[in-house]
Parts: sequence; C-alpha cells; structure tokens
Amino acid sequence: MLTDDLEKQARRRAGAKMGWYIHATVYVAVNALLAMISAMSSHAWAFFPAAGWGIGLAIHGLVVFGRTSGLRERMVAEERRRLLQERERLQ
Repeated sequence: MLTDDLEKQARRRAGAKMGWYIHATVYVAVNALLAMISAMSSHAWAFFPAAGWGIGLAIHGLVVFGRTSGLRERMVAEERRRLLQERERLQ
C-alpha cells in the first residue's frame, strides 16, 4: 500500500513539473510571436502581455518547485494523524 501511495505522489509531482515546462514553452513561443508582430508595428506593445503572463508563470513555478509544493502533503498527513487519534480515543 505504501508503494502505491509513493507511486501516486511521484506521478502527481512529475505531472505538475511537466505542466510547468509546457506552460513555459507555450509562454516563450507565444511571446516570441507577439514580439515579432509588435516589431513590425509602429508601437512596442508586446512587453505588456509578456510581463503579465510572466507573473503568472513565476507564480506557477513557485507553487510547483517552491517550498509550498509539500504543504498539501503535510496538511494531509496532519489530518490523517488527527483522525487516527480520534478513532483510537473512541475505541
């Protein structure tokens, strides 16, 4: 049972990282295209969507790679511990 939980957790974390890599790839591709279109026009406007989207990409990266990525697991473990204590107390 423990190996199944570890496998699920490993797959979930790998999926989250892959999601960020895909997000970053799309960000670079779309913003490169926008920069080319902006360069052909008389106004330099491509910075604004790149900056806004970049903030979102940075937040996504912090959630996936930062310290908060283990927050949910710690909260689940704490709730599991509390439920087990309640169950033992009621028996």
